[in-house]
Amino acid sequence: MGRITDAVKHLIIINVLFFVATQLYGDQMYQWFSLWFPKNENFEFWQMISHMFMHGGFMHILFNMYALWAFGSPLERMWGRNKFFFFYFSAGIGAALIHTGVNYYYFNQGLDALVSSGIPKEQILEIISGGKYSPSWYDVASKSTIDNFLGAFNTPAVGASGAIYGVLVAFGMSYPNSELFLMFIPVPVKAKYFIPVLIGLDLFSGVTGYSIFGNGIAHFAHVGGALFGFIMMWYWKKNEFNNNRWDR
Repeated sequence: MGRITDAVKHLIIINVLFFVATQLYGDQMYQWFSLWFPKNENFEFWQMISHMFMHGGFMHILFNMYALWAFGSPLERMWGRNKFFFFYFSAGIGAALIHTGVNYYYFNQGLDALVSSGIPKEQILEIISGGKYSPSWYDVASKSTIDNFLGAFNTPAVGASGAIYGVLVAFGMSYPNSELFLMFIPVPVKAKYFIPVLIGLDLFSGVTGYSIFGNGIAHFAHVGGALFGFIMMWYWKKNEFNNNRWDR
């Protein structure tokens, strides 16, 4: 860990400013800057980046910013500011793409189930565009199908967690034998063990719907950030410029 680095410091400051603005302006901030489903009227292209600076509560931003400082600062010292920024935002955008792709699957699965039952597609879209739903939908499709369909369309994603998971993967691959002291585990755990287990738990929760860490978590965004982080690290190591700094 150690001293906070410049890019990490600036990212934390921007996140805190967004969090304060969200406390002041509430729903308007979430409408403008959260990541909405592309078919939702609230969706804007800049949300692929702006959602990384939005958070749902104090503990959400606290844990994310702590992880950004703890795991991001060593990477920035190794890579330099520009390379760290590139990695961080690439992982965050990758997380958004995976999250949105999974939501498209859930949305189309629910829409197809409702249309196949005889409900006109236009009627369904009109209802959900107004933020509503019909209880009768649960009679023609499973609860999980309808819940996922409605959640994909109506629930925006917020948080830096996707980018943070990319940072975690990069840290684990760069410092695999670093021992992490975690508040809920009384003994140190090496990064090469802890980080894969953490990602595996998110993948399990995303696939099964059983959330170990609580409700309202975009598990596939976490997995997506980790996946893009792994791909970048693998490519950089393969091409022997993983440790090259971009701002020398």
